[in-house]
Amino acid sequence: MQSRPSAHHCLQAGQFDAGNPLAERKTRWAVILTVLMMVAEIFGGWYFNSMALLADGWHMSSHALALGLSLLAYALARRYAADARFSFGAWKFEVLGGYTSALCLIGVAGLMLFQSVERLLAPQAIHYDQAIAIALLGLLINLVCAWLLRDDHSHHHHDHGHAHDHDHHHDLNLRAAYLHVLADAATSVLAILALFGGKLWGAAWLDPVMGIAGALLVARWSVGLLQQTGRVLLDAEMDVPVVEEIREVIAASPVPATIRDLHVWRVGKGSYAVILSLSVAEPVSAEYFRAQLAIHEELVHITVELLPPSTV
Repeated sequence: MQSRPSAHHCLQAGQFDAGNPLAERKTRWAVILTVLMMVAEIFGGWYFNSMALLADGWHMSSHALALGLSLLAYALARRYAADARFSFGAWKFEVLGGYTSALCLIGVAGLMLFQSVERLLAPQAIHYDQAIAIALLGLLINLVCAWLLRDDHSHHHHDHGHAHDHDHHHDLNLRAAYLHVLADAATSVLAILALFGGKLWGAAWLDPVMGIAGALLVARWSVGLLQQTGRVLLDAEMDVPVVEEIREVIAASPVPATIRDLHVWRVGKGSYAVILSLSVAEPVSAEYFRAQLAIHEELVHITVELLPPSTV
């Protein structure tokens, strides 16, 4: 039998994410500050023989690269926002930037670990006062960048009473950059503690040990970022809250309907597209179900296909 007509609803073609020009400007400033501090820490760590400071500098270099990728992703998403080749817009440029920076972080973590172990086996004299001063400055820069990159989005709740997982409404590109500088601030703290421990108690071994701890922190964070961005790139979204809410809407519908097929994927920050095939016994239009689903404002592209009850 022929399937009944389907209905779909979406925003203007390709325009599923409005972009974030304010975040782009903040990221640009964070890139400038991070690069300046990165150069100071790497040079200072090399010149003053501080492995913790050098590790923090390399860690900051990874963040400088990640922030640069975030800035590039914003620019590409803005440039190709109206390009007809991208069926659901160019938002995933931002996600791809976060994924790429995570891959780079893994390499940096390996380098940090190798150098720290090497320094642990062959200790060198450290100029503590100068290294501590640079590390403190690095921490200050990290805190300034974290303040710049904080996500000021307001939490929202739907009128129908469901509260959503706010992580899905974050700017993933901005969040990636923000977590980068937070992780860098943590390694700065480790470096400062190591340097003070070496200066006050002669525990020079603390410096490379903190370098190892920093490397493990970078590795753990990079794996988390890979998982988060990889989910979006691979459209692994069938466990997000809105999927269950779609099922609830259909189950509560006055017109009995059975879900035959359901696909949900993300097309923007907290924005999803859905394709839904329903088996119905009563004569009803696909627009009827589309209107019911439209109460979930994160569903920006809704396609509903109605099938006879005999269709399997």
